[in-house]
Amino acid sequence: MAGQALPHRPQRPERSALRPGLPVRCRQRARRVLGRRHDPGRWLRRPRPLRLQDAPHRGRQGRLGVGRGLHDQLPRPARQGAGVPRRSGGAGRARGRQAARARRPDARRRRGLGRAREGRAARSRRAGCPRSGVRAPRPAGARAPVRGALSVAPRVGSGGRPTGAPVGTEQVRRQNTGLVLRSLRAEGPASRTELARRTGLAKATVGTIVAELELGRAVTEDGVASSSAVPAGRGRPGRPVTLTGESIIGLGLEVNVDYVAAVALDLSGNVVAVETRPVSTAGRPPSARELVELATDVRADLVAGGRRVVSATVAVPGLVAHDNRTVSWAPNLGWDGRELAAELEHAFDGDCPTTVDNDANCAALAEASHGVATDVVDSLYLTGTIGIGAGIVRDGTLLRGGSGFAGEVGHMPVGDPAAQCGCGRMGCWEASVGLRAMLTAVGMDEQSTPLQTATAVAERAVDDERVRAALEVLGLDLGRGLATLAAVLDPSAIVLGGYFVPLGQFVVPAAQAVLAERLPTAQLHLPEIRLSSLGIHAAALGAAEHALVDVFTGSLAL
Repeated sequence: MAGQALPHRPQRPERSALRPGLPVRCRQRARRVLGRRHDPGRWLRRPRPLRLQDAPHRGRQGRLGVGRGLHDQLPRPARQGAGVPRRSGGAGRARGRQAARARRPDARRRRGLGRAREGRAARSRRAGCPRSGVRAPRPAGARAPVRGALSVAPRVGSGGRPTGAPVGTEQVRRQNTGLVLRSLRAEGPASRTELARRTGLAKATVGTIVAELELGRAVTEDGVASSSAVPAGRGRPGRPVTLTGESIIGLGLEVNVDYVAAVALDLSGNVVAVETRPVSTAGRPPSARELVELATDVRADLVAGGRRVVSATVAVPGLVAHDNRTVSWAPNLGWDGRELAAELEHAFDGDCPTTVDNDANCAALAEASHGVATDVVDSLYLTGTIGIGAGIVRDGTLLRGGSGFAGEVGHMPVGDPAAQCGCGRMGCWEASVGLRAMLTAVGMDEQSTPLQTATAVAERAVDDERVRAALEVLGLDLGRGLATLAAVLDPSAIVLGGYFVPLGQFVVPAAQAVLAERLPTAQLHLPEIRLSSLGIHAAALGAAEHALVDVFTGSLAL
C-alpha cells in the first residue's frame, strides 16, 4: 500500500500541485465553517437547533458568533438622526478619492479637470447653492448639531473704548474680580488660598485677580497673616490680601429743597470727604446749579489728591425712572422729566458715569451697610425732611417695585384730611409729619438745614410744655402710618432718619405705643423703632455706596 492513497482519502493532484491564493483560502475556510460539500457540488447550510429565538450565525462548536445571534434578538434603540438626509460617502471616503486623484498622472488630471468642475457645479446647483463649487450645508439633526458662531466682538469699556477681550471672557473675568472684592469687603482680609476657598475659584484665578487688583491699588498683600485672616494649618502661612482701595472713590450726592450734600467713599468703606451747602431758593424752585458746583468742586479736590472717582450717584426726593438717569417727578423740587445724570456727566467732561436714585432708597442702603440696620436683613427706613419717603430692604436687597417707584409713602392718605400737601392733594401723610408740618405745630421758624432746625426744636422742647405736646401729637400721627406699613411689609426694624433723630426722645415713645396698639401681629412680633446713626448725610452716604455697586458686581472695570 506504500505510495498509494488510502481508499477513504483520494488524492487530488491538482490541489497539491497548485496552492490557491489567500482570498481563495479564506473563502474555503468560511465554507467549511458554514456548510459542507455535497456530491452535486451545491453548498447547503447545516440544519442547526435554535437555542434562543433565532441564532442565524454560529461557529463550529455551536457557540454564538461574536457580535451576532444574541444581539440580533435584542430590540434596537432608535438611532439618533434617523431619517436625516446624509451626504453620500463619509469624510474618510472623500479623502481616499482625493488621494487617488492625487496619484493619477498629470495628463489624466488635466483631461478630467473640466468634467470635475462641471460635476461639482451641478451638485451645488442641485443642493440649492447659487455659487459653483460651494457645497450645501449639512442639514441639522440629532447627529449633526449646528453651533452658533462664537462672538469675539470686543467689549466696549468706559468712554467707548474696547477692552480687547471677547465679551464672554471679559464678563467672566469681571464677575470673578467682583466676587473677590465682595469677599474681602464682607469677610475681611484673607490669603489667596483662603480666598479660593471662600469664592470657589481656582487658586491660579485668584492669584491673577489679586495681581491685577494690586496694580490698580485696590488691594495690598504684605506682612504676615494673622490667625483670624488665615486658618491654622501646616506649612508657612500665606500673606493676607487686604482691601484698601484708598485711591478708588465713589461719589455720593444729595439734592434737597434747602441743601445739597456730598460724601466720598473709598473701596474699603471709609468716608474720605463730607460737605454740605445750604441752598436759598427765595420762593422759587431749586435749580441744579448748586449741585453741579458742589460736585465739581469735591471731585476736583479728590483728583488733586491722587484719587480716581469711578462713578457718582445723586439722591433726589422724588420718583426716578427705570434708567436711573431721569427724575420722573419730584414735586418738592419742581422737577418733572429732568435729565439730571446727563447734566452732571457734562459737568464732569464725560469722565465720571453718573446715575440717579431715590433719597430714601440711598439712605436705607446706607443704614443696612453702615448704620443701625446691619444686624437685620429686612428693614424699613423713613426719611425725615420736608417730604417723607421710605426705603424698603428685603433680604438685604432694595425693594423697588414694578416701576421703580416703591417707597413713596409720604403721599398715603393717612394724615389730617384738612392738611394740604406739597403735591397739591389733601390728607397726605407728609402733610402731617413732614418738617414744615412739625414747624407749624411748634410755632418755630426754619433754620439753614433740617438738622439745625430739629436741634433748635429739641432744645426748645426741654423747657416748653407746649412744644412737647405738639411733638407728642406728631408722634401719634407717625405711629399710625408706621402701623400701616408694618402690617404690609413686616420689617424686623424701622429706622427713622432726618429731623426725627434729634427729636427722637419726644416722638418715638408715642409712635411706638400706637404701633403696638394698631399692629395686628404686635403680640407675635413688634418691630423696633430705631434712630439713624448716620444723621443728615445718610442719603449721600448711601448714594456713594450705590456708586461703588458696579465695581463689586464686576460691571465696572477698575
